Amino acid sequence: MSQSERYTFTKPNRDSITLLAGLGVEGDVHAGELVKHRSRVRRDPTQPNLRQVHLMHAELHDELNGLGFSVAAGQLGENVTTRGVDLLGLPTGTRLRLGAEAVVEVTGLRNPCPQIEAFQEGLLQHVVGRDEAGNVVRRAGIMAVVLVGGETRVGDVIRVELPDGPHVPLKAV
Repeated sequence: MSQSERYTFTKPNRDSITLLAGLGVEGDVHAGELVKHRSRVRRDPTQPNLRQVHLMHAELHDELNGLGFSVAAGQLGENVTTRGVDLLGLPTGTRLRLGAEAVVEVTGLRNPCPQIEAFQEGLLQHVVGRDEAGNVVRRAGIMAVVLVGGETRVGDVIRVELPDGPHVPLKAV
């Protein structure tokens, strides 16, 4: 669990975070009904905030560390670090139950920014690239909005609820 009140790339770890319905992580700079990421605010500050909570899979950290980088929970700006959940394979609209009460709905893929390269040189090419067909592949986690608030703690179980109907692959938000 990670949260920061300031615009910083790396977010300090916490034992728990509180999710607020319709807003995001309590005390996090990116919490709010409207977009909070500075580049998006410059484009249109009236956009809804589809990036209230950033989730990243610890398996990516493992992979990056195996390549010689040094990455830990919260260092790439995520609020929630997961293990054992195929975040990138989830369809849009998936609901994740975090702990006893909180529920978030997956809105899309995180679009990695150049700050990742500033954090550690060479890192960006390992979290965003292209597949054999030339399509952009984003691997730096997913974004979600908070449907039901509540506290979530390190080690809480994450329950995945897939949406009904045809599943729509995640796109960058």
